[in-house]
Amino acid sequence: MPLTSDFKETIRARAQRDRRFREALLTEAADCFLAGEVDTGKAILRDYVHATLGFEELSRATRKPTKSLMRMLGPKGNPQASNLFAILDYLQLKENIRLTVSPSRRG
Repeated sequence: MPLTSDFKETIRARAQRDRRFREALLTEAADCFLAGEVDTGKAILRDYVHATLGFEELSRATRKPTKSLMRMLGPKGNPQASNLFAILDYLQLKENIRLTVSPSRRG
């Protein structure tokens, strides 16, 4: 089900004023990728980019065409791991955070 424009505007407004919310979005996107929920991770990253820096700035930072980035993070996109890591690396730099991975037991 597509998100309504009101919901997207709510996400945008909160992301612009709340650093912890932005950090939570990036953390959740990374967690989704690690859990194999690639489509959800892409959707969260796409919402984050729309709500914050925009695809033009991300394009300049990653040296990837804007339309390619939009396709990568779109519903039918199939980004290479190197592209996802480049995106996450820049977004971490922008937020002045470092995402880390910790092992845990299943079950």
